[in-house]
Amino acid sequence: SQARAKFVDFLRNFRSAPDASAPDGRLKYRDELDRATTPKDLKICFDDLIAHDAELARAMRMEPNDYLPILEEAVQDEEDRASRDRAPGRASVQVKLTSKEIPRPLRTLNSSDVGTLVYVPGIVIATSKARTKAKHMALECQKCKSTISVHLGAGYSGANVPRFCSAQVGRDTQVGQEANPCGTDPYRIVPEKSSFIDQQNMKLQENPECVPAGEMPRNMTVLVERTMVLSVVPGTRVKLMGVYETTNAGGSSKRDRGGGKVAVQHAYLRVVGIDEETEGARGDAHFTDAEHTEFKTFAHRPFKDVVKDLRSRVAPAIFGSDDIKAAVTCLLFSGTRKEHPDGTARRGDVNVLLLGDPSTAKSQFLKFVERTAPVCVYTSGKGSSAAGLTASVIRDSNGEFYLEGGAMVLADGGCVCIDEFDKMRDEDRVAIHEAMEQQTISIAKAGITTMLNSRTAVLAAANPPSGRYDDLKTAQENIDLQTTILSRFDMIFIVRDERVYERDMQIADHVLNIHAGGGDELALAADPQQEKERQFLKRYIEYARAMCKPRVGERAMRMLEDSYVKYREEMRERKRTGGHAAVPITVRQLEAIVRISESLAKMCLQSTVTEEHVQEALRLFEVSTIDAARSGVADMVVLSAEQREELQVVETQIRQKLAIGATMSKRHLIDDLSRIGVNEWAVTRALLVMTQRGDVAERAEGRRVTRMH
Repeated sequence: SQARAKFVDFLRNFRSAPDASAPDGRLKYRDELDRATTPKDLKICFDDLIAHDAELARAMRMEPNDYLPILEEAVQDEEDRASRDRAPGRASVQVKLTSKEIPRPLRTLNSSDVGTLVYVPGIVIATSKARTKAKHMALECQKCKSTISVHLGAGYSGANVPRFCSAQVGRDTQVGQEANPCGTDPYRIVPEKSSFIDQQNMKLQENPECVPAGEMPRNMTVLVERTMVLSVVPGTRVKLMGVYETTNAGGSSKRDRGGGKVAVQHAYLRVVGIDEETEGARGDAHFTDAEHTEFKTFAHRPFKDVVKDLRSRVAPAIFGSDDIKAAVTCLLFSGTRKEHPDGTARRGDVNVLLLGDPSTAKSQFLKFVERTAPVCVYTSGKGSSAAGLTASVIRDSNGEFYLEGGAMVLADGGCVCIDEFDKMRDEDRVAIHEAMEQQTISIAKAGITTMLNSRTAVLAAANPPSGRYDDLKTAQENIDLQTTILSRFDMIFIVRDERVYERDMQIADHVLNIHAGGGDELALAADPQQEKERQFLKRYIEYARAMCKPRVGERAMRMLEDSYVKYREEMRERKRTGGHAAVPITVRQLEAIVRISESLAKMCLQSTVTEEHVQEALRLFEVSTIDAARSGVADMVVLSAEQREELQVVETQIRQKLAIGATMSKRHLIDDLSRIGVNEWAVTRALLVMTQRGDVAERAEGRRVTRMH
């Protein structure tokens, strides 16, 4: 046919762009078929077809079901011509279409696109097991042994098996002879004479950062066939070229059988090509020459100036908190992921925990990261289960099992923000141990055994058990998280709501300016510079993550080694003197300092970590994790002379009310002392002090107190 001849001409004569090795360009697809000994698939860029024959490309886009089989036949003929010694019975070559065009958002597809070729982006959220579908069915009559061949269409389309033997249909019936001697439904399928292909169902969802505010992310069913089966796992970001098709609503579910609902159709995408996005910077990773120049000029400044500039662009609506802003900046840039020859990997992502008083802008930091990180998923600890964070196996209406990725899988290559981290159940928090350190999620459920990637940074915010950070409790009691989860955070900040007059005035002035229209989000219309700076930060992060993979230099390595040994010795001495570190200092913390140093080098687009980077990394580690670990001893808050005297008086009154060995309700004790004019705050603090000294023991989850001596 004419279309086939045009496809053959395209495969034989299309030339790539000229380069140094081929001034006239090379015969792209002809050379590829000649080189391949046993090709299973051939990737064809749709843009090449447009450049070669725009009319043919337009026809193929509008009628892909007619033109794709012709293209595959043309490819098969060219492959046969290039390889005369083709093995008999080998599967035909599958054509995979790719494109460099801008993909269409998933939510823009509608009924006018049915039957056409579309190119859409998204994230694979669920995959099913592979299954087999017949392409050609050989049917044999069980009585007369005649055979027929039935061709099945692409996608979910099937074929109707004849009810009567075709060898008898149309034959003249003699008097006394049966009209259908072979009977009704005489055919059986002959598997060895039939041909089959593999199929797999997947679910494609809009990328989280592309979903409009306040709307649910759209998703659709995706069907892949042949060599594309089992090629992607949940959490993979892809751009799919496929035919937008429909199938009967309800499919084969029992409740829809016999309903005759043929007018209601469910849309799905029959994939003909997969472009998998690479790890690192996601989204639009193409940078203009102007951006290259701008970013390199920005980074070609003194190290401290670059860090200060980037830090000032992080959450400008939040006053102060410079060290936390620097830590969040490190989290956004991340360190360098290292793949070892034995297959193991060292994570490069930086995990940060913010723990402390309410109203200290912890959640605002999380919201800023959600808007700024190239890939980010925001979730709350109270409403998140282990399956929702990692992965789960679900069963659809047809009884088929799907592997569905959770938040940490969907954020692969980006960041997960977990608010109310302390409200999570312990069993759910344990489930993310592997995801945070090894950055994989192992699944063994319902016959599905696999491993998913979760190469993501974690920014978590939590409150102490009592709601506020209590100065009269140890850091262990205030943090109240297992050391196994704490050791997986590179930086742990204890955020305090300090009552200092000058600072309170500055914060009040800053907050009131925001409400008056001088803040970040409220003044975007009046001052677009704020949004411009955030967009610059977002693009610069993408650029640095894509272009820069710094490694630790020799002198920096010696400095890291000395610092780690010093920290370990300090914690060993603290334990010897009877203290306890709230945060363990292990080899993970050494790797944490390495990652922080690498992220600081990445901010300056440098390929080697220097001593200057390590010094700043050690400073950040000191003001965060080391400070939290040092506060493991119950350091008493500095009280005024009047407060200390009041506490001593209250302790005397408690001893008068509570005899040695006696037990009493804490609420009753506080009420009794309040009736005689004692401040409730003083009673609570006095009980805490006596509990820490061992004079009083708490019972019944703190509701009752017993005097010990």
